[in-house]
Amino acid sequence: MADGLTAREAAALVTDVFAEHPASADGPFTDGPLGDGPLGWDGYARARARAAARTGERESVVWGTADIGGRRAVLVSFEFRFLGGSLGRRTGELLEGAYAHARAERLPLVSLVATGGSRMQEGMVALSQLQRVARASALTRAAGLPQLAVLRDPATGGGWATLGAGADVVLALPGAQVGFAGSRVRPPDADPSAYTAEGQLAAGHIDAIVSPDRLRPALSLWLRLLTGGAAGPVPGGVPVPPPLALDGAYGAAATGWEAVRRARAPHRPRARAYLDAWFDERADLHGDRCGGTDPGMICGFGLREGRAVAYAAQAGTATRPAGYRTAARLIRLADRLGIPVLTLVDTPGAANDAEAERTGAGAAIADVFAAVASVRVPVTTLVIGEGGSGGALALAAPANTWVTPDSYFSVIAPELAAAILKRDPSETPATADQLRLRPRDLVELGLVRGIVARAE
Repeated sequence: MADGLTAREAAALVTDVFAEHPASADGPFTDGPLGDGPLGWDGYARARARAAARTGERESVVWGTADIGGRRAVLVSFEFRFLGGSLGRRTGELLEGAYAHARAERLPLVSLVATGGSRMQEGMVALSQLQRVARASALTRAAGLPQLAVLRDPATGGGWATLGAGADVVLALPGAQVGFAGSRVRPPDADPSAYTAEGQLAAGHIDAIVSPDRLRPALSLWLRLLTGGAAGPVPGGVPVPPPLALDGAYGAAATGWEAVRRARAPHRPRARAYLDAWFDERADLHGDRCGGTDPGMICGFGLREGRAVAYAAQAGTATRPAGYRTAARLIRLADRLGIPVLTLVDTPGAANDAEAERTGAGAAIADVFAAVASVRVPVTTLVIGEGGSGGALALAAPANTWVTPDSYFSVIAPELAAAILKRDPSETPATADQLRLRPRDLVELGLVRGIVARAE
């Protein structure tokens, strides 16, 4: 069932001001016999005329420029009552114009998606509009402009597979139908929950479900985050957050094993505490867009003294492939938007169970290594706890990694190193010393820039 909002009501819900672009109100595309479209579909012109009379619109989308919480954006809003919000040739033309205007004016693009998919009465001509929209979206992405989508009810078919799933940040209304398959073409035994906003959130395909009354502030925050904040990105990169643990509470670790025990202490501050303390405002991305989520990897964008910073933070658990894929997604998006990145390292290592191998642990870790190695924006890393092997190193910025006093970084956990070397478990503490994994060892070895001190 549709959400009941007209295109203009949806626009009014999220904007302070919406000015429709003149091109959006141009007449409909009416080629073919009797104006029945490119296929000459009998009755198509009459169906369009009825839709226009019912809605007051000329097509299934309207677009223009909007003010959302003080940020200008190009806004596209679907009219579901116009032939089910379907995409035809004229729809593709309007969407292409919206994307072009966003690029010309250097504005982010926000789509309020409510569509059943491609328009049957235009056949393959309608379906080919997905390629048109995909190209316009790709050009806008290459121009370094953010794209946000709000999934209304329904958001299915090609509209979901282009404007929806192709956006940088995807929000959805509660209970919205979301899926490539519309309600009339799904297998009869399909699990209906898979085709809901809630199901897509659980699978890592959307970032958040937002109630209608919270949409405007949510979009306003995301626009500030993705366009650099109040004064643009942080110049020269990200300052290193101070440690939350007090330096003087214990001094430097006397042995490697003591450093490991401190990093594993249950009361030690974790990533979420660091993020909440350091950022003034922030919002998390959710999921890897490949069907997976990992609560042990927290990714998103935040404002620090009015400037935007992206973050990828391990939360102290073994990081799963979905977590690495989410981090790679975050880092590449930040690079495209020119926003510096902060990574917080805290993991005993990458998950190494059979399920992790089946879901691509090696490839996912490799992707994060590649993302960190190739970005043009500054990346700053702080090791706040355990730095376990390659699963931790993947997030570490070469030549710009710092450590807290209650952390360690090691080629592998001391217990595992002892096992590999065929040592008795009682030799684990001595092995930790030999690994030289303490913060001051890492500084002496030239592997990190320094140990961060508590802010006075």
